Amino acid sequence: MRAVLQRVTRASVTVENQVVGAIQKGVCVLVGIATDDTEKDLDYIVKKILNVRIFEDETGAMWKKGVKDLNLEVLCVSQFTLQGNTVKGNKPDFHRAMKTDQAKEVYQQFLRKMGEAYDPAKIKDGVFGAMMVVDIANDGPVTLQLDSRKFSYDS
Repeated sequence: MRAVLQRVTRASVTVENQVVGAIQKGVCVLVGIATDDTEKDLDYIVKKILNVRIFEDETGAMWKKGVKDLNLEVLCVSQFTLQGNTVKGNKPDFHRAMKTDQAKEVYQQFLRKMGEAYDPAKIKDGVFGAMMVVDIANDGPVTLQLDSRKFSYDS
C-alpha cells in the first residue's frame, strides 16, 4: 500500500462541481492499493498517517507532533495511480493496482480502521472511483511518501 501524505492548511475534494469532503488544518492522504496488500499493510499505513510527526509543538519546535496529538483532520483520497510503474516505456503500467471491486472493499476497510484508531468525525474522504478535483493548500510544503512494503529508500 502506498500513500502520499501532505500537511495542509486546508484541502477539499470536488466531484461533479459538488464538494464531497473538506478539512481545515491536518493532512491530505492519497492512497493507492496494490494487488497483494493485506491487513498488515492497512495497519501500517493507518498508524503512520495518524502518528508521523510533521507538525510543530506548542513551543514552535518542528517535527514534534502528529495528527492524533493535535486532534487534526484527515482527508483521504483513493488514487490507484500511486501503484503505477513508469520504468519501461512512456505509458504507465497499473498492473500492481488492485482491481476496482476488491480495491473499493479494501479502501472501505482502510477508512473503518482510520475511524477505529481515531475520531471518525475527523476523517473525510472523496468518492471512490470518481473523477475528483483535489484542492490542497500544502503547508510548508511538507509531503511524505509512505509505503507499507518499503521501509528504507537507501538501496
